[in-house]
Amino acid sequence: MEDDALAEDLRQAIGELVRAVRTADTMPPGEAAILGHLDRSGPQTTAALAHRRGVTHQSAAKSVKELIDRGSVRAEPHAGDGRKILLHLTDAGRTRLQQERSRRATWLNAAIADALDHHERRQLRDCVPLLVRLTAHITGP
Repeated sequence: MEDDALAEDLRQAIGELVRAVRTADTMPPGEAAILGHLDRSGPQTTAALAHRRGVTHQSAAKSVKELIDRGSVRAEPHAGDGRKILLHLTDAGRTRLQQERSRRATWLNAAIADALDHHERRQLRDCVPLLVRLTAHITGP
């Protein structure tokens, strides 16, 4: 039972933190997620992006269209399957993503500095590798 309480407390705390950080975002979450996936994993199809995000193809396609219209993503025919279109992150998209990540990190860093003392910041820093390992275990290879 104690482990269940830990799991629920962690889920709730991380969920609230994510929602709080998103309030400071200037980019729609769907677009930020797509740019992030393209940045981390390279060119992908809309279907692959929808699957990775756990959203419908239509939802991902809408975000992709907006990103293409803004010049953040470009579409090219798939080299191995002419029926598919591969989406690529453009330099403008990478710059926009880096600016959003930097702004978000600066905002969160200010909150950490304001809310936590030196010892608490060290404790938080020590938790990050555990959260990364837990996430990798949950999401798999």
